[in-house]
Amino acid sequence: MSKRQRREIGVAGLSFLDCICCGFGAVILLLVIVKVHDPVYTEEKRVELVSMIVQLKAQMINVEQETEAIQSELAKAQSETDRLESEAADLASRLAVLRGSVDETRGEAEIVAALQAAAKRAEEQLSTEAERLRKHERTAQETTVGGIPADSEYIIFVIDTSGSMQNYSWPKVLQKVEETLNIYPKVKGIQVLNDMGNYMFPQYAGRWIPDSPNRRRIILQQLKTWRAFSNSSPVEGIEKAIRTYHKWDKEISIYVFGDEFTGESAQRVIDRVARLNRPDAHGRRLVRVHAVGFSIDTNDAEFQRTSRRFASLMRRLCLENGGTFVGL
Repeated sequence: MSKRQRREIGVAGLSFLDCICCGFGAVILLLVIVKVHDPVYTEEKRVELVSMIVQLKAQMINVEQETEAIQSELAKAQSETDRLESEAADLASRLAVLRGSVDETRGEAEIVAALQAAAKRAEEQLSTEAERLRKHERTAQETTVGGIPADSEYIIFVIDTSGSMQNYSWPKVLQKVEETLNIYPKVKGIQVLNDMGNYMFPQYAGRWIPDSPNRRRIILQQLKTWRAFSNSSPVEGIEKAIRTYHKWDKEISIYVFGDEFTGESAQRVIDRVARLNRPDAHGRRLVRVHAVGFSIDTNDAEFQRTSRRFASLMRRLCLENGGTFVGL
């Protein structure tokens, strides 16, 4: 057999086998197609799918309901959170107020404690001062000069050396000065000025005259012949005595002896003396001012007027400066 014949037979055999295989595959494909599109199978799948859809819809409804419930709870939780935050802010504000109140209360407590301590100290000081005043009161009841208490450690005489005093009242002046010195057995210092502020002993200007029996005799002897110039007004002498000798730690009394006030304004004198003789924390003045008014039996209208002015001025000065006025 030739090569051509053998080639033709091989090709024919392969084509037949290909046909058979393709046909068999087509039959299988038809079977598959027919099986898939089988009405029973399709209905089962449809029912299955419908059931699945129903289940999914039910699940979706449940999920939506659960979502709404969760959203509702979330809204409630958010509302509760807002409320709690508001309460927290309010509590923080109240806490700040309370802390401020506590601080204020603590400060007030400290102030109260300080005031109580100050009150206690003041009470002790007042007790001491009251005891001192009681002692002075007892001394004053026992030792007075013409009704004026003699209760000081230092004494200053401010004596009117005018003509009316020299001519009509000088023996009484000598008597009252001696009585005043006698009622003070011992003092720490003495000073004598006239109503103009001139010193009886210029060598002791601005200083205290030491107290001794001999010094007292010299003062009384000098007073008998003392003729210093006077304007019949005690204002200058009082002001100089306070300005020069006042001390918080000294018990000082000024004794004013006079019969006239010829100044222009009594109120101006009272105001000036008040500024000089200012009170301490307990209302006690730097010095005490006492006065003795000497009267003259005369028909001189001008003298009577200036004598009444002296009495009026000295009553107010003594009243406002812890002293006593006595008219003779």
